[in-house]
Amino acid sequence: MPVKIKIEVIDILNSGKCSLGQEIGVVYSYPEERGKMCPSSFHSLYPWILVMQSGGRFSWMEDDSITVGCPDYEHQVVYKITRTIVDG
Repeated sequence: MPVKIKIEVIDILNSGKCSLGQEIGVVYSYPEERGKMCPSSFHSLYPWILVMQSGGRFSWMEDDSITVGCPDYEHQVVYKITRTIVDG
């Protein structure tokens, strides 16, 4: 099942400023733009992306998206990962 993965910055906790410059509203396409993301964030998101990319689901998913935070405990960036099934 071919899918597209979209990764969107939806929040930055505490001061609202990411230590590495991520900004709310920025959207990345996976895998095309993975090199533009913070490496630490991508490392944390990658296992979730793999499950969604392979058609897996998590018990708490209400639609084809999940919310995941980066590991920066002082300025945590919150991402929404969305899967879209591609026809053909």
